[in-house]
Amino acid sequence: MGYWRGPGPDPHFPYLTEEERFTFPDPEHCDDWIVAVGGNLSPGMLLSAYEQGIFPWYNPEDPLIWQSPDPRFVIYPETLHISESMRKIFKKGMFTIRFDTNFEEVIHGCGSVPRPGQGGTWITDDIIEAYTRLHHLGWAHSAEAYLEGELVGGCYGLRLGNVFCGESMFARYPNASKAAFLTLAKNLFEDGLDFIDCQVPTPHLQSLGGQELDRSSFLQLLQKALSVREILGRDTADRRGSWADRYTEIQ
Repeated sequence: MGYWRGPGPDPHFPYLTEEERFTFPDPEHCDDWIVAVGGNLSPGMLLSAYEQGIFPWYNPEDPLIWQSPDPRFVIYPETLHISESMRKIFKKGMFTIRFDTNFEEVIHGCGSVPRPGQGGTWITDDIIEAYTRLHHLGWAHSAEAYLEGELVGGCYGLRLGNVFCGESMFARYPNASKAAFLTLAKNLFEDGLDFIDCQVPTPHLQSLGGQELDRSSFLQLLQKALSVREILGRDTADRRGSWADRYTEIQ
């Protein structure tokens, strides 16, 4: 992918529009999680990566690193878990949940939360700019939890065909991110989603129903889920999805 080894994306790599694609090395032939180094975060590059089971994950001081974890962590419709304590929170109507109304504040909120055991965040300014661009193009989506009119939690990711690729979540109030994620998941599954790609296991995601899946099986599942993408709409408005318009609350 070139010789760029500076921090972040390669400024000399060609910009790919959302219609253009790039072929990454096959993750099945990689010995570890890292599939490639270099490139940029243009729409075509990012969409190409997700369609091949790959996503960018790197520290701010590193070059752009593309990864495909093994095992992968996914949530299926039948494994989504809503605890009794969360059901009580939903029943009380503590949070107001909305979709795609404040994407930029959500991704900035996610960027302000360090990864466990680390002092920084992987959500750099380049990441924020790139995914906000995908949001404006209709690929990236957010779920927001509001408490008394204030954004207190949320999550974001990409929908491609019948898979939602979850990226990150944040909470400024207990259970706010869970409320946003569970409501988003319920609505996506009601719209026919096959699974949510949670990328890597965490205790938090495991409590919501996450399951480990070996990379080979994940890649097969991904291609099946992507095969329906043409019927979901070809323009930005259609890609935003009727699932958001048919919003269903969790009782």
